[in-house]
Amino acid sequence: MSKSLLTAASVLALCAGAAQAEMNFNRIASFATPDNMAEGEDRTRETSAEIIAATADGMTLIYTDSPLESVGRIDITDPANPQPMGNVEMGGEPTSVGVIGETAYIGVNTSESFTNPSGKLVALNVATGEVLGECDLGGQPDSVAVAKDGSFVSVAIENERDEDLGDGRVGQMPAGYLAMVQLTDGAIACDTLNKVDLTGLTEIAPEDPEPEFVDINSLGETVITLQENNHLVIVSKDGEVLSHFSAGAVDLEGIDATDERAALIFDESQPGRKREPDAVKWIDDDHFAIANEGDMDGGSRGWTIFAKDGTEVYEAGTSFEQALIMIGHYPDKRSDAKGVEPESIETATFGGTPMVFVGSERGSAVGVYDVTDPAAPVLKQVLPSGIGPEGYVAIPARNLLVSANESDLIEDGGVRAHVMLFEYQDAPAAYPTLTSEGMDELTGWGAISGMVGDAEQPGILYAVNDSFYGYQPTIFTIDATSTPAKITRALRVTRGGQPAQKLDMEGITLDGKGGFWVASEGRTDRLVPHALYNVNAKGEIKKEIALPASLLAVEKRFGFEGVTRVGDTLWMAVQREWADDEKNHVKLVSYNIETGEWGAVLYEKAAPATGWTGLSEITAHGDYFYVVERDNQIGAAAVTKKIYRIPAAEMVPAPLDGELPVVSKEEVRDLIPDLKGWGGYVVDKVEGLAVDAAGEVFVSTDNDGVDDSSGETFFWSIGKF
Repeated sequence: MSKSLLTAASVLALCAGAAQAEMNFNRIASFATPDNMAEGEDRTRETSAEIIAATADGMTLIYTDSPLESVGRIDITDPANPQPMGNVEMGGEPTSVGVIGETAYIGVNTSESFTNPSGKLVALNVATGEVLGECDLGGQPDSVAVAKDGSFVSVAIENERDEDLGDGRVGQMPAGYLAMVQLTDGAIACDTLNKVDLTGLTEIAPEDPEPEFVDINSLGETVITLQENNHLVIVSKDGEVLSHFSAGAVDLEGIDATDERAALIFDESQPGRKREPDAVKWIDDDHFAIANEGDMDGGSRGWTIFAKDGTEVYEAGTSFEQALIMIGHYPDKRSDAKGVEPESIETATFGGTPMVFVGSERGSAVGVYDVTDPAAPVLKQVLPSGIGPEGYVAIPARNLLVSANESDLIEDGGVRAHVMLFEYQDAPAAYPTLTSEGMDELTGWGAISGMVGDAEQPGILYAVNDSFYGYQPTIFTIDATSTPAKITRALRVTRGGQPAQKLDMEGITLDGKGGFWVASEGRTDRLVPHALYNVNAKGEIKKEIALPASLLAVEKRFGFEGVTRVGDTLWMAVQREWADDEKNHVKLVSYNIETGEWGAVLYEKAAPATGWTGLSEITAHGDYFYVVERDNQIGAAAVTKKIYRIPAAEMVPAPLDGELPVVSKEEVRDLIPDLKGWGGYVVDKVEGLAVDAAGEVFVSTDNDGVDDSSGETFFWSIGKF
């Protein structure tokens, strides 16, 4: 049974550390894996960082890069400024790596087919990149673990199934096994290879165990996850099976199990969900933690602690997933699969506190747990990990935690795969910057777009989500007086008493009557109109204003991105050029609420270095109108993420059928240094800008609903204009 109700306290402890001056992990640097490519090498090739390890002195990282069939090395002598050491080709697909001293032991898959698997164990000098030796393992390796005393290596020989055969079920030969190889002064003693038979142990396909992950405790005992078989095995250093038991199942309540709804609704259940664990790590010599990713039938969206005799000590239930929901990291498009999909586990002791780090592959985050009492872990933090975290390594002697993030989105124009470094500091937690923790019911959120400040209450703002949540258009109330800022209300936008459809809310402003004006960007190819909506304090759409024919005649899909009100006039920023606009010029469109008159001026935006540039917000304050101008680039390619101001005196609308005046602009702030301040890569979508009742200015980013995105939302103050 799920113990999610019993662990609610640990969920609610998530943001407590953010406001306290205590030890916290904060991200200090990130390293893009293409930076390890040699000069002249094709940097458009796919690359990745999957399983990662560190040398004994903690100064060098080594990670597996499956697409490049290599391992990458990073010098972290200065962890805030990681430096490339290059890649070393492996002659196959590296799957895992462990390190003793300065020697890495790498599992390499050389299989010709599923039915003819093969692989090797390679010893590599991390500093020099010299291959010191290799050993034929007789099958396809997955996970590698090294004994703490340096005496042997354990390798999970998965011999994985072909998911396109037999409905993807286990029961496909040859069977997997555990390979144990002795080391002599660090050298692989191939003649000691011991293939430990794991058949006949499981209820599910006992003839075909598929070992997934291994770890070794200080007694030399290897714990093995048989993921598809939903089973756990403990093997002695001599290769004797000491114990084995089912990983069991969990009853999940209060989850979103349907991705077609395009909404965050947590009202479904999955009884008897098999855990099917992936990663496993010893906490001490008697307890280990598993990440319940699932693969074939299961995936319980959480993690579990077992004693090595098979006793279940702790079950997270849905509490881990709920923690990610509250900070905007829930991947709605994965709802019908395995939700946040915990895949990675790391354990270490920092400052005398034993910790478990649980990585969410789809939520792109890692939970930091205090496991002083293994029966009652306490969630201390959730850290943003990069897209698709696959592996972690803790370096307590240097107060460092490192994540390897495998997703490389080069084909989609997105961010490259990254390694990210976190430092355990005597400092407040920098992340999350926004949370719904503390609301009466579990409230998910994401894809935050336009914002506006309350007219009377300093620190109170309102924000909208965009069309990613097409069945759940929402106006969020944000209390920015707390750290992190808190969502205190989720006002659903309705039409005729039902969730309003065909909205793409990209801007919001106050209507002066207790309600709001909302700008919908619109996409005619999806039958989403470009329009303005007047929404009352209850969230009901009371008035819809369509664009005039003269504007619709030249419209393109990149429409209104922000709205602001001055008296009876609404001003909307059009993101990019429409059909009648001169290159690198966009319209700022006006609409008079009382007369119904439309007009516009032109704004000259920056010529893009790569991709495109456009506007993503407009806010009137004092004698100026402020706009956010940004490119669509991410990471090192980002150039333009800026706030400009336009004199209000120049914002005099001209008729749409005539020549439009070009307004002047002045740069107010470059936001790229702000975005770099969180230690990760520069995100692309700065979409919210609001001034509160006291004149404080807040900025926010859109996390794209955690779809091909790290899920990170940055919400911060930049002071006053």
